[in-house]
Amino acid sequence: MNDDIQDILHRENITLASIKKRSLAFLIDEMLLSFLLIIALGDSFFEAKTMEEMIILTNTFVLEYMAMKVFYQAFFITQYGATLGKIAMKIRVVDIKTLQTPNVIIALNRAIVRVISEMFFYLGFVWGMMDSSRQTWHDKTAKTLVVNA
Repeated sequence: MNDDIQDILHRENITLASIKKRSLAFLIDEMLLSFLLIIALGDSFFEAKTMEEMIILTNTFVLEYMAMKVFYQAFFITQYGATLGKIAMKIRVVDIKTLQTPNVIIALNRAIVRVISEMFFYLGFVWGMMDSSRQTWHDKTAKTLVVNA
């Protein structure tokens, strides 16, 4: 981890969130978003009569789900510094420079790169497990840390 970041965290008595807490927060968020999307699109799948209609619905489902994820992440990170999963796990996202809640641009950057990382077999998340500051690709590009609240 960058020595400056480590010194700041130590001086401010802030600790990085564990991989376990981050993973559980991720699971909570994914379950919540999946549930909401199933409610929104559930009837559509029963109405599909052909394989072609099912493929079109699935493509729509994927695009809407990705857009919903970006909005969800950006909104909650900007407003509360944490998603509902992170709030439940008592962790939050902070800007590295200010140690405050990220602004809209940072939160959007983080949310978009997060979705891209998911499309690449979650490699950005695996990276975070091996990184000394536990930064995923979306944390690195947005210059954020996930810390205990």
